[in-house]
Amino acid sequence: MYEQGVIRPPSEANSLLIRVTRNCPWNQCIFCPAYKGTKFSRRSVEEIIKDIDAMAEEYGSYSFITSVFLQDADSLLLKTDDLLAIFTYIKQKFPAVERITSYARATTIKRKSVEELIKLKEAGLTRIHVGMESGSLTVLKMVKKGITPDDIIAAGTRVIEAGISLSEYIMPGIGGKTLSEEHARETARLLNIIKPDFIRVRTFAMHPLSPMQKMVQEGTFIPMTDEEIVAEIKLIVTNLNEMHSYFSCADFSLNLLMHVDGYLDEKKTVMIAELDKFLSLSPEQKKAYILIRRSSFMHYPVEVVLDEQVMREILPQIEKLEKTGDNGFNKYIQHLMSYQLPQPQTDNWV
Repeated sequence: MYEQGVIRPPSEANSLLIRVTRNCPWNQCIFCPAYKGTKFSRRSVEEIIKDIDAMAEEYGSYSFITSVFLQDADSLLLKTDDLLAIFTYIKQKFPAVERITSYARATTIKRKSVEELIKLKEAGLTRIHVGMESGSLTVLKMVKKGITPDDIIAAGTRVIEAGISLSEYIMPGIGGKTLSEEHARETARLLNIIKPDFIRVRTFAMHPLSPMQKMVQEGTFIPMTDEEIVAEIKLIVTNLNEMHSYFSCADFSLNLLMHVDGYLDEKKTVMIAELDKFLSLSPEQKKAYILIRRSSFMHYPVEVVLDEQVMREILPQIEKLEKTGDNGFNKYIQHLMSYQLPQPQTDNWV
């Protein structure tokens, strides 16, 4: 009856999903499997209106539909007038809608003036989700992100100036061991300039089909362990100003410490203390906690591994994994994490 895309932000779980573009216009990032094997296309306003009609027929003008998320990866590529027409029609069919949100690339946002963004806000666009990933130009080039730090700053500040809520997504671990410090410091530097409403943490995990696997084999990319990624997150948080931005690990299961969450101007010290709590564990306790977390979608407090009975039960499992080969424990953890990622629609990921 109507089209829907493959992904949406966790924070949009209760939103009505309206597909205005198909797939991703860039689709060259070597870490992202979501749209591999697909072609990008814009949908016409007429197509989208037909879908909205079908949704209205199915759901009616129910008052519980208060938010809409526009799919797929870069909906703001549509002309501003087309987006305004779509927003107007959404509100006609679903008058209870209070929020309209979308993904967008930094380079796309840059093409729209602040005045255009304000018009979109007045028509109902309340939040834009942007995949920043890293503030380091070296890292951005390595993963073929197709944007620069200047693009990220220009787009982010433009959204904030227009009064639209901004979620910036960052990816601890994406620089590997070699670029970890540069990635952390430059990411914090850009965020301090932009001051987004939300900083959403997306711990890096490598898909088995990613070209980055070849980089690992060649030694040009050295994956980080969970412990090293937690230390990198601490470096990011430490270098962030105490601004009124919400730093969130809670909405993504690949984040090891999902309880590191809160406004920087209120909980920065608390979040650093929680990160330190994990980093201060013994090597055995760290591995035990990592194995417990990665073997389940449940979140557990760090204190779980202070229980001697828990440690007695899990240490033999860790020893078994370490005997499976060189770096056996960490390879097993990376394997568990990789299969929580979206699946590409092709085996030929190029």
